[in-house]
Amino acid sequence: MTDQIQLIASRIKELREISGISVESFAHEVKVDTARLLSYESGNTDIPVGFLFNVAHRFNLELSALLRGDQPKLHVYSVVRKGKGLNVDRRKQYTYEHLAYNFIHKKVEPFIVTVSPYQENRSPEFNSHAGQEFNFVLEGSLMVIVDGHEIELNEGDSIYFDSAFQHAMKALNNQHARFLAVVI
Repeated sequence: MTDQIQLIASRIKELREISGISVESFAHEVKVDTARLLSYESGNTDIPVGFLFNVAHRFNLELSALLRGDQPKLHVYSVVRKGKGLNVDRRKQYTYEHLAYNFIHKKVEPFIVTVSPYQENRSPEFNSHAGQEFNFVLEGSLMVIVDGHEIELNEGDSIYFDSAFQHAMKALNNQHARFLAVVI
């Protein structure tokens, strides 16, 4: 796994241990089984962004503190230039660019997400996390699956949903899709 995943994994484990929370108890709190939590904490497995949201929420941390290891400091405004957001490469088919990583006490988490085309024999990876989500398609076509409902979105289309339900995205037409995701 990448060095970034190893660092995030060690932060998660350290937070849990410093807080005196057992693996079993923490796994229950963040809604994963114990084996999966241990796999995430080892840094040997990709860590889904939804899981990272749950961990950050559990410890009352900014997501960027978990990702970068330092707290955001800006509180009046924050500018992130094109292509300069915090890259969060958690899964092979998704690339996230965090657009407000350096602003403290955010009410939402905005990302540009790029979804790679799928191989025909591969299923999308589902995710769930607390809150709600707004997605606006910037480029390409995207199949959004929310709680078993398949919704096709094209450039300029948007969707708003309860992100506690299992959801996944799939790029269509064998092309990358990009969308603005705002997690609330």
